[in-house]
Amino acid sequence: MQELEHWKEELSRLWLTASDYLRQVPPEQLYIAAAIAVFTTLLLLSLRLFKRAKTNTVVLTGLTGSGKTVLFYQLRDGSTHQGTVTSMEPNEGTFILHSETTKKGKVKPVHIVDVPGHSRLRPKLDEYLPQAAGVVFVVDAVDFLPNCRAASEYLYDILTKGSVVKKKIPLLILCNKTDKVTAHTKEFIRRQLEKEIDKLRASRSAVSDADVTNEFTLGVPGEAFSFTQCCNKVTTADASGLTGEISQLEEFIREYVKP
Repeated sequence: MQELEHWKEELSRLWLTASDYLRQVPPEQLYIAAAIAVFTTLLLLSLRLFKRAKTNTVVLTGLTGSGKTVLFYQLRDGSTHQGTVTSMEPNEGTFILHSETTKKGKVKPVHIVDVPGHSRLRPKLDEYLPQAAGVVFVVDAVDFLPNCRAASEYLYDILTKGSVVKKKIPLLILCNKTDKVTAHTKEFIRRQLEKEIDKLRASRSAVSDADVTNEFTLGVPGEAFSFTQCCNKVTTADASGLTGEISQLEEFIREYVKP
């Protein structure tokens, strides 16, 4: 009992001391201290919410016929669904990657969206980009040269979108159909895309401001364009949807959507 009374007296003394100190502190200083405490608390809560809300969405896009839909099915269930049919609506699903279905323990599902490549359907891409953890731009490695200009224009538009630049969304240029003998290498495709985008940069900068639709510009003035100049990370990889060789695609997905 004596020890309890001792602690009561100590707490009372400390409370009185703190009260006396607070009465001596100017009110404006107390307001500042309170504001800092509130701001710090809100900042910590926002950071926690941001971490919790980290997206698990990966967007597949590219020109029509590049093989996006076959890649989608390979990721989902390891099949080609007997080849490909031109998609008129996005294919999307949330699932564990097929190659990970035999793994033990918890594996985080991925939300994969396959956006149609037809020019009239591309605006649908804007619905998914803001929530993307990564973007996969699929290129037909066999028929690349005839479609180089069109692919470069589409890629240019993606790389200059505010939702991609501001969030620095990583982008993978996936060279598909590399199982074919006539397929171009990913190094060749990367160089050609850089050259074509460099030409687009010059032509689009000559357009009057009133007609410019891109939110941001690419590259460094006076220098030849390179993907290394982009605000977001741009990498290249090989794949073959029809043979199921998609390991580099899966590595990209798991780099930005942790298992």
